[in-house]
Amino acid sequence: MPASLCRLACLIGAVLALLAASFATTQARADTLVVAVSADPEHFNPGITTASHTHAVANALFNGLVARDRENRPIPDLATGWTISEDGLRYTFTLAEARWHDGRPVTSEDVRVSFERVLLPHHARTGASLRERLAAVETPDPRVVVLRLHAPYAPLLQQLDVTEAPILPAHLFAEGVATDNPANLAPVGSGPFRFVRHIRDDMVEMDRNPDYFKPGLPRVERLVFRILPDARTALLAYQAGEVDVLRSITGADTRLLAARDDTVIEAVTSGPGGGNCVMTLVFNLDRPALRNDALRTAIAHATDRARMVETIHFGRGRVARAPIASGIGWAHDPAALATYAHDPARAEALLEAAGLARGADGVRARLDIVHFPQFQRHADALRQDLAAIGIALASRPLDRAATVEALFMRRDFDTGLVSYCHGLDPEIGFRRTLASDAIGPVPFSNGAGFSDARVDALFARALRETDLDARGAIHAEIQAIAAAALPYWWLVETDSLSAFRAEWEGFTMWSGQFAESARRR
Repeated sequence: MPASLCRLACLIGAVLALLAASFATTQARADTLVVAVSADPEHFNPGITTASHTHAVANALFNGLVARDRENRPIPDLATGWTISEDGLRYTFTLAEARWHDGRPVTSEDVRVSFERVLLPHHARTGASLRERLAAVETPDPRVVVLRLHAPYAPLLQQLDVTEAPILPAHLFAEGVATDNPANLAPVGSGPFRFVRHIRDDMVEMDRNPDYFKPGLPRVERLVFRILPDARTALLAYQAGEVDVLRSITGADTRLLAARDDTVIEAVTSGPGGGNCVMTLVFNLDRPALRNDALRTAIAHATDRARMVETIHFGRGRVARAPIASGIGWAHDPAALATYAHDPARAEALLEAAGLARGADGVRARLDIVHFPQFQRHADALRQDLAAIGIALASRPLDRAATVEALFMRRDFDTGLVSYCHGLDPEIGFRRTLASDAIGPVPFSNGAGFSDARVDALFARALRETDLDARGAIHAEIQAIAAAALPYWWLVETDSLSAFRAEWEGFTMWSGQFAESARRR
């Protein structure tokens, strides 16, 4: 063969090889979902930590007894169904015919070991809430498990998802200390994806669980988490087509991504590390000036919360309409704060009627506001709004330890800014802001020092009530009392924003199993 023909044949062969490789890559890419996460998970046991960077990755490997819908209502996961005894002390779950990734069946013994050996000793939220309430985990049948309580605990179902109570294999965790278990780095779960490999500070690779107990799921063949701590780097990777999902985007990037036709931005109120957070102005009711109802009410009317949403959060969130976050839909009363419209003229009139006249310098009252440095823009916005009605607000930004000390230990403040996260149930994150027994030197507790016997009694009733609608009605009463008393001014509900390519659908970004139902359109 002439040299020229040989070179041509070689060139054609090389082109065909490249085309074949490109086709193979395209095919692999079509079956692969790439997700950017901001930190290495460090390990893959969501039962021994509440750290969001671990749960963001490891939750895909496991299941809880229940999952959550978008309204945070419990739906089946490992448990296909459940019953609750009339006295609220026994929860009986029927388990799905699921298998661990190593082929062994999931049984009630796995649930017992998960609670007794892993969750109660090592999971901060589940341990704190259930350690004293859970009397026993009974296993009358391999596919039936009973959680027996010392006293009724209504939020139980909301705390049994993969984030709060992941179920782990008994054959790997029945012995030894859970935090030292080798399976934390070589996980065996029951979830939609199976662990393949982990390259520290680079990536985590999982593949589809072909024996998953939910028919037709998952639809993704390969799930890759790319560890990109820098938000700008993650954005560039997304723009270059190297990443399909950004689990968290900054406010500054929201408008940039929203302008893209190939991108969907989804706001969620909760995620792997918790959620339903409300930026809250705390009134120190120990201070005589702040016990003045007219002053607190005037501050509420003077605050332009809609401007905060737009200029500070770039539309990432919403004005708080009730003391309980809207992400807990069944307990949220959207009319609770309706009487507190932004109305500076009304605020002025209230202060005048209360005898808080302006001085020669135009100031009616001087207050300070203690806050973390990252809340400076909120403090500035409040300072501007209140200056218009004659209230001089002095910003006191402190580091984390000093802020906690000033707000909750020494109570050395007039007003403070706190992001209270309400979690999945008012009992988990909201109760602490109003209950009398939450007053004390405990970080992120009842910072206002508010106490009302009616509220305490209603919280006790809500805890015993297992019907969700009835609990919602009780929490509506609590919110009505809180809105009238105004120990806090609830400013903005802050969202977590995710971005993903429009060619994908089926994400459940609010849940631990966010990619379980994901698929290309």
